[in-house]
Amino acid sequence: MYYHASSVKDISILKPNRSNHNIPLIYFSNKRENVLVYLSNAVEKFCKENNFPYAGTWMKWGSYGFGKDGRLQYSEYYPDALSETYKGVAGSIYSCENIQKKDFPLNIPNAYVSETETFVTGCEYIEDAYAEFLKAEQNGLITIIYYEEFISKRADWLNKTIKEEYRKSADHPEYRYFLENKFKKYL
Repeated sequence: MYYHASSVKDISILKPNRSNHNIPLIYFSNKRENVLVYLSNAVEKFCKENNFPYAGTWMKWGSYGFGKDGRLQYSEYYPDALSETYKGVAGSIYSCENIQKKDFPLNIPNAYVSETETFVTGCEYIEDAYAEFLKAEQNGLITIIYYEEFISKRADWLNKTIKEEYRKSADHPEYRYFLENKFKKYL
């Protein structure tokens, strides 16, 4: 089974969309818990909640990676990032029995992409994405690295990364707005 998450309800056919790779693709994982991160986008949510006017393609925020065991690790790059991004957010996890995989270098464990429309064979409605994260953590399916632990080990990396992300994002005012508000001390 392949999984795809979206805030859009009632999808029967998944269609390729442009993402940070700037190529129309559909992203899947064969692990349900790995798609939880796609139920919300911190940049888009923050900008909309603060009435930041933007009509372009939203830059994606992905503060996650994978441990040596291949398990998803969500890291809080700022205090309460997980709850701010996902608490109260509803969405759907779509399942597909078959996908036409595209050979594309993702370097993401258990991830697949397709550039072909794909029929949905199942849908699970998620009422609160934050609660799903906590349940997945409790069941040992993912690791959440909370801000205090993250910043105690990676402050220098975060400082360098935020400066670089800001420098590279001149054509994305929504992303800069997010960075300016969440990471003032690094800019």
